[in-house]
Amino acid sequence: MQIPTLEGPRIRLEPLTRAHLPALEAVAFDDRIWRYMRHWVKTSADLEQWLEAALKLPSSLPWATILKSENRLIGSTRFLDLDLFNKTVEIGHTWIHPDYHRTGINREAKLLQLTYAFDELALNRVAFKTHHENLQSQTAIRALGAQYEGTFRNHNVMPDGSLRHSVWFSITKEDWPIVKSRLTP
Repeated sequence: MQIPTLEGPRIRLEPLTRAHLPALEAVAFDDRIWRYMRHWVKTSADLEQWLEAALKLPSSLPWATILKSENRLIGSTRFLDLDLFNKTVEIGHTWIHPDYHRTGINREAKLLQLTYAFDELALNRVAFKTHHENLQSQTAIRALGAQYEGTFRNHNVMPDGSLRHSVWFSITKEDWPIVKSRLTP
C-alpha cells in the first residue's frame, strides 16, 4: 500500500524511509522517548534496527514527523495492523522529541492520521495502546476523544525485564464526527 504524505498547518507526516536515518539520529537519543516503549533505542545500531523493523512490518504505515517551519524531523508515528477487510488500525509507536511535548504537535499528527483513517480509508475503528505507567500518554489519548476499552495485564516484557500492562483505547466511526469537530482548529 502506498503511504501518503499527510500535511497540516505545522507538521507534515511523510513516509518514513532509510534516507531519514541521519535526521532520526539527531533527535532519537533521548531516554525519555523510549522509556515506555517495548524496544529501547540507545545507540545508532539500535536506531537502525528500529528503522528496519518499522519499514518491514507487514500492515504497517510508518511516517516521519516533520516540523514544517524548520523542515526538521522531530519524531515518528505509524499505523499498525492495518486491516482493510475488517476496517481497523492501531496508531502507535508514536514519539516526538521531548522539546515538542505539550505543543500540540502530537494532537495535529493524530488529527491527520485519524482523518486519513476515517475519511479516506473509511475505517470502522482506530485503536491506541500505551504502557500502564505512561499517564501523560493516557491523558493525551483521552483528550483526543478516545474511549478506554480495558487493560491487557502482563502484556509485554520490557527491555529491563519489567512487565508492561497495555492500556487500550479506541475511536470508532460513530465517534469520529464529534472527535473531528473537537480536534479541528
